[in-house]
Amino acid sequence: MNKENIQAFGNLVERADRILIISHTRPDGDAVGSLIGLGLIFEELGKKVNLVLEDGVPKVFHHLPSYDRVFREAAGVYDLIVVVDCSDIDRIGNVLDDYGEPDVNIDHHPTNTCFAGLNLVQETAVATVEIIYDLAVALSLPLNQSIAEVFLTGLLTDSLGFRTSNTTPKALRIAAELQELGADLPFLYRKAMGEKSLEAVKYWGLGLSRINLEDRLVWTSLSLEDRKKVDYPGRDDADLINLLASIKETDISLVFVEQKNGTVKVSWRARPGFDVSKTALEFGGGGHKPAAGAEIKGSLEQVQEDVIKATRHALNGTG
Repeated sequence: MNKENIQAFGNLVERADRILIISHTRPDGDAVGSLIGLGLIFEELGKKVNLVLEDGVPKVFHHLPSYDRVFREAAGVYDLIVVVDCSDIDRIGNVLDDYGEPDVNIDHHPTNTCFAGLNLVQETAVATVEIIYDLAVALSLPLNQSIAEVFLTGLLTDSLGFRTSNTTPKALRIAAELQELGADLPFLYRKAMGEKSLEAVKYWGLGLSRINLEDRLVWTSLSLEDRKKVDYPGRDDADLINLLASIKETDISLVFVEQKNGTVKVSWRARPGFDVSKTALEFGGGGHKPAAGAEIKGSLEQVQEDVIKATRHALNGTG
């Protein structure tokens, strides 16, 4: 981000009274942390803020401050619309159907399509919360313990506990500064990444029962029937993809999750040296070299076949 863009953001915020903040469907810790953290900053400035996630806040983040103030729909008139942690405007769902183009796009995905009037996209950031923290420091915006807690959650979850290859000394310094503001790192790590519900573990069991490993590519699938069988409340894979990525005999991992709307949510993970964001982009998705995702129209069987074939090309053509 250059100084001009930072100042442009500051000017937009200064002039606004009612602000809408949105992030993507099936929100992760960075989406939730960016959304709530930026909202709390704006409220400290005296702004009226509406926080919206079409899918709501997942239960795994219900320990975070102000999680219960996030709505599923936008309502009213806004002076400023900000989208956070979203590489493509389609990923927010239908929230902006009645509002048009957002004013600001804050994100760290290399595949970001720069869909807003002002695009604050920084690919080197470990998480979107890092960019928002930088904006807060540069513009002398207020920070407190609650903001630190949601920002640290975003850093932790997107870096898998500071274990991803894009983790930087800067991100670790920011984590230390957030701890100094009162964020409890061990507690936040345990709540967001260490604890799993019984339903999630049962859901994992069904996925693990049909795991496949061939030529350093591992994959599995989760059907609508699986979700119903164990009463799992989410539309995601309960982070099963990160467990598959820990298998030492694999370079690329895949999880396919069947959705009710006739699509399949696909998650990729890759070891250093491989780029799965390009494959995700082929299917209308996006992400980072080591982690990407897409939602693809079609049956579970057909999407698996197409994606595995394309991912094999990426695997064979890299490293």
